[in-house]
Amino acid sequence: MPQVVVLPHDELCPEGAVFEAEAGVTVCDAALANGVQIEHACEKSCACTTCHVIVREGFDSMGEADELEEDLLDKAWGLEPESRLSCQSLIGDQDLVVEIPKYTLNQVSEQH
Repeated sequence: MPQVVVLPHDELCPEGAVFEAEAGVTVCDAALANGVQIEHACEKSCACTTCHVIVREGFDSMGEADELEEDLLDKAWGLEPESRLSCQSLIGDQDLVVEIPKYTLNQVSEQH
């Protein structure tokens, strides 16, 4: 099973996180299942950018983003070439290192 490393994030996981996840599961679902409360304001329906992540390692092992995801990513804060919406990015067969950006464009958090 691939290992997912989530880099430290001041609010969501100050110590970072490391866990194993099945290939074919979304990064968002794997993170949530392992205690990383990543934002997902649209309930993982690819309608916002709150679950935006930057895949620092293992990016090429994931399938390509579709046109809808690409269009939404253009609106994400801190967009980088290895940015993905975690609700749409399926874990492949390689380990991943993921960074959750400091900010999202979400005006209301489901955790508050």
